[in-house]
Amino acid sequence: MAIMIVLLFFMSQFSMLRAQNELPDNEVKERIEYIRNILEQGKPASKLWWNGWLYGYTVATAGQGAVALVSNKLGTRQDMILGAATTLIGAAGQLAMPMSPSHAPKKLELMPEDTPEARIIKLKKAEELFEACALREKDGRSWKMHAASGAVNLGSGLVTWLGFKRTVWAGLGNFALNTAITEAQIWTQPVRAIREYKEYREKYKSGLTYLPNRHKSSLFVNAYPGGIAFRFVF
Repeated sequence: MAIMIVLLFFMSQFSMLRAQNELPDNEVKERIEYIRNILEQGKPASKLWWNGWLYGYTVATAGQGAVALVSNKLGTRQDMILGAATTLIGAAGQLAMPMSPSHAPKKLELMPEDTPEARIIKLKKAEELFEACALREKDGRSWKMHAASGAVNLGSGLVTWLGFKRTVWAGLGNFALNTAITEAQIWTQPVRAIREYKEYREKYKSGLTYLPNRHKSSLFVNAYPGGIAFRFVF
């Protein structure tokens, strides 16, 4: 009988601890709506930036390629082929790094939220999407992007100077022009999600405190001669 009383006591403490880790349903709804609004507000600018640079690079590649095909001047053909190659790399970069903020709202809307359990799952996904948007924007402004574009631009300048046997000033001009374009691309990228995600974390202190797919807490009872042992795994 004493063992049963002790067991029931520990089980009640265990249930209270689990309850403390759960978010109230009204806060779950509030967080989902907060993130939904932020993602929707950031979608137009992100979509415009990504599409604008993709289409710009694509048109530039096609245009320079067409000029290279019809021109009779060697220098012009060389410049156009090299220019088309660099803008093609730019277009490929856009395709390789899609803007998460422009796709996140649609992904979130596809998830149900008609039950408390579904809302918990949806909030977890919403926070993941929100964080992914912020990280994508941060990566787009990182030193890696400057270094990668700088390497391509430097290579283009060297090809102009050494490969095409032009003057060093021609190579520097090519490098400067391409650098201006790529730096404009980097610095015009939206960064709203970075700021908003930081504010979200400050507003709610952290992300979810209860996630359904975490390892579930368990109570283990081990009986041995002369006693009984309890072990909690969280």
